Amino acid sequence: MIRMATIGTSTITRSFLDAAASVPTVDVTTAYSRDPERAAAFAADTGLASSVSDLDALLASPEVDGVYIASPNGAHGDQVRQAIDAGKHVLVEKPAVPTSAEFVELADAASSAGVILLEAMRNCYDPGMADLAGLLPALGTLRRASLAYCQRSARYDKVLAGERVNIFDPAMAGGALLDLGVYTVAAMVTLFGEPERVVAASIPIPGGADGAGAVLATFDGGLVVDLSYSKITASGRVNEIQGELGTLTFEHVAQPTSARVALLDGTVSDHTFDGPSNNMVHEVRRFADLVDTSGDTASDHARTLATLRVVERIQSAI
Repeated sequence: MIRMATIGTSTITRSFLDAAASVPTVDVTTAYSRDPERAAAFAADTGLASSVSDLDALLASPEVDGVYIASPNGAHGDQVRQAIDAGKHVLVEKPAVPTSAEFVELADAASSAGVILLEAMRNCYDPGMADLAGLLPALGTLRRASLAYCQRSARYDKVLAGERVNIFDPAMAGGALLDLGVYTVAAMVTLFGEPERVVAASIPIPGGADGAGAVLATFDGGLVVDLSYSKITASGRVNEIQGELGTLTFEHVAQPTSARVALLDGTVSDHTFDGPSNNMVHEVRRFADLVDTSGDTASDHARTLATLRVVERIQSAI
């Protein structure tokens, strides 16, 4: 049994708790927040056995084997480092850290300490993504793809009112690219690899963060992929992958549940990807399996690093 604590009390932490409840080898026991009242209220509301506001005490506890980190992006690095130094396994929300160089440092530290470090990029662990990849050969030579995640944040109104909000604070690595756009980048890397060239544009909002953006990525061999992301507008459009023999469309880039393949010969096939409503279950299972078996995280880390490298290139291109 892996005894875990949560760091962060946001909605995504509640989703993690729901997912972890479906993984028999994971037992989440403790909630951490710097604010003791918030920690206690979160623990009481979610049914966790205890709460703590002293991170050093939490990480020194022999009753905790690992932590799930869902604090603001800018706090991830220091908290991951502290947890690794304390000998704890770490599942950290996406993006694990803002830069590829920092992730290399943390991955090396985790390896030296003999603990597991895993980024919680839920769409990459969803079997639906592998199912999508399995449909691509039917499309022939791939030429175009369009991936999007646009969801207006309720907190944007606070930004417009002049308030400081972590998810829109550049000092905390906030903004649309690192919150939602990173899902489209990870999906692109998973399905097609790293692009050769990237151009990008973004829309700045009060406070200096990016509220929305677009990316055009090109691959050797003649594939062009556009990525769209926003936290200030909304869209329900499908994602699309075009090949010389047909087109594939699929639902949500963070949780693909169905796809349609329409070939130029008139053949149309619909595909449904069965799975839990909360697809964070898959990343929690992967984390638990790695901890239980002292497994190899090389492929996981390679994908995380590739995604972060692309993110950095997007930021440089804007």
